[in-house]
Amino acid sequence: MSATETRGYAGDVAATEVWKDLQSNPAAVLVDVRTMAEWNYVGIPALGSLDKRPLLVEWQMFPSMAVDQDFVAKLETALVEAGVATDAPIYFLCRSGVRSKAAAIAMTATGYTRCLNVEGGFEGPLDHEGHRGRITGWKASGLPWAQS
Repeated sequence: MSATETRGYAGDVAATEVWKDLQSNPAAVLVDVRTMAEWNYVGIPALGSLDKRPLLVEWQMFPSMAVDQDFVAKLETALVEAGVATDAPIYFLCRSGVRSKAAAIAMTATGYTRCLNVEGGFEGPLDHEGHRGRITGWKASGLPWAQS
């Protein structure tokens, strides 16, 4: 039995490895599943130097945080419009890696075969002072990001 079959998705990848693949693989795509409020106030990965942009599709809707029942359909539409093949590496990102894992599982179930979760998400877990963005994840790894 493969890892995808036992986990329901292709696995977890460190943010630095995601960046390397986004740099070297034209087919690789980043999907940020956080909420619009998070994108606007916390920031988003900046992929402009790679001539890419993250796909922004909410897994849960703010402020209720209910899972968007149309998530799969919305993301499939965005992936098709972006020309993303079902076997392309699709990296899912949220704040800490929980929502993105659920999204990767949901998209794997629809036939996308290389859905991966970004370990630590965008901000990672809280540190000993109660702050995010210092231990693991996109920001802690020093990867490019921007705030509006």
